[in-house]
Amino acid sequence: MSEDLYDVAVVGLGPAGATLANLLALRGLSVLVIEREADIYRLPRAIHFDGECMRVFQSIGIAEALLPRLFVSPGMKFVDAAGRVLIDYTRSQLPGPHAWHPSYRFHQPELETALRARLAGHQRVSVKLRHEVYAVDEHDDHVELRLEDMRCGRLLRAKARYAVGCDGARSLLRRLMDSQLDDLQAHERWLVLDVLLKRERPDLGDHSIQYCDPRRPATYVRGAGERRRFELMLMPGDDAAAITRPEAVWPLLERWLTPADAELERPAVYTFHSVVARGWRRGRLLIAGDAAHQTPPFMGQGMCAGIRDAANLAWKLADVIGGHAPDSLLDSYESERAPHAREFIETAVRLGGIIQATDPVVVRERDAQMASNPQVFTTPQPALGPGAHDGGVFGGRIAAQPVLADGRRADDRIGPRFALIAAPSLAAQALDSERLAVLPAAEPALREWLAALGTEAALLRPDRYVAGVADSAEALDALLARHRLQEAAWA
Repeated sequence: MSEDLYDVAVVGLGPAGATLANLLALRGLSVLVIEREADIYRLPRAIHFDGECMRVFQSIGIAEALLPRLFVSPGMKFVDAAGRVLIDYTRSQLPGPHAWHPSYRFHQPELETALRARLAGHQRVSVKLRHEVYAVDEHDDHVELRLEDMRCGRLLRAKARYAVGCDGARSLLRRLMDSQLDDLQAHERWLVLDVLLKRERPDLGDHSIQYCDPRRPATYVRGAGERRRFELMLMPGDDAAAITRPEAVWPLLERWLTPADAELERPAVYTFHSVVARGWRRGRLLIAGDAAHQTPPFMGQGMCAGIRDAANLAWKLADVIGGHAPDSLLDSYESERAPHAREFIETAVRLGGIIQATDPVVVRERDAQMASNPQVFTTPQPALGPGAHDGGVFGGRIAAQPVLADGRRADDRIGPRFALIAAPSLAAQALDSERLAVLPAAEPALREWLAALGTEAALLRPDRYVAGVADSAEALDALLARHRLQEAAWA
């Protein structure tokens, strides 16, 4: 293995790592994936992803296979101890701008199975299970990873042009990079209980409920299929070891369920963290997913952030390795993604402050103010931070996905490329190529899409964020040149 030079080594095969490896493979790169565990962790962990993530899964080719196992969530309500609504976070039951529903519930092992099955179909991908990286040597044109085959103790070496640590909250690669964590000062211990219903319980409802009850804040989540999740905040005096025992769990659940209703699938105590790393790249080493940021679960955006990392980073690595962009493009990964992820984390922290309030005075003030005037909450839609886009009103913002006249979603027409959607007269000056899909706005969905932006042409990056817009032939030439998508870029 030490004689092979891979384009990218991905350390960790959770959802972020598996997504990144699939996206890199779609661009034709050789990928080595290193995972310390022998198999997928078979119990629930992440339980929600959004329409933007589903769009990434669409690009990988697994969205339709996932659909039958998903539940479209109607959203979430925050209620006080008396059951009065404080915050209404309702999600549409119709497909949204991404051409998918805004909110899905899922079972993580099923997602990981689908991602790994897709990965197995790529000939230039090598997956090493039960292998663990313990050191990395950095060189000018590659990195050398030292790893152990944990099945037999044999020590090995592997070379790659770049290595990405998708190795979780305790990331070794992050520590080797000497990246520091910015602590957003929100750390609480919660008991997470996953159950499987034995009989139908429609009275539990399909909305998730945040019980903002100072006696013990709690969460109910309607999962996919027969799965339901309950999260209960640990209170002073709770024994974190004893509280996961069945004899302790069922009395805590009795307001909702009894052992006759459900089987306890997994009890676990988690500390919810809120941190963002400073330094997502050092030379040829990068980090993504929980290695780069961690969030409380109150918006269900933890895994989503890792999927967005993968989509942002994959096309940049592919363009740099393919010689289409300078190595400095990779510096835009952190500058774009860190503020975007931070906004979601800070929002989750603010929501957590509402849910986790236990001081009687604070709770009375909260309930008096919010119950009489419930807030309507919508998911933030921040722009990326500065980087490989033009900024302005639209640059760095996720683009909607039109549905074409033939019924196809636009991303399926585009593939893993840049896309130019433009008025026919402007589209005629660009050539459809291996790196650029040209979609003349000749059909209603595309004309309406451009009209919504108020422009004549828009360039989308492979991660479907807007690179820039143009209203003239000259502006379009300059836009394409900035992203090296026509011959003028090489002058």
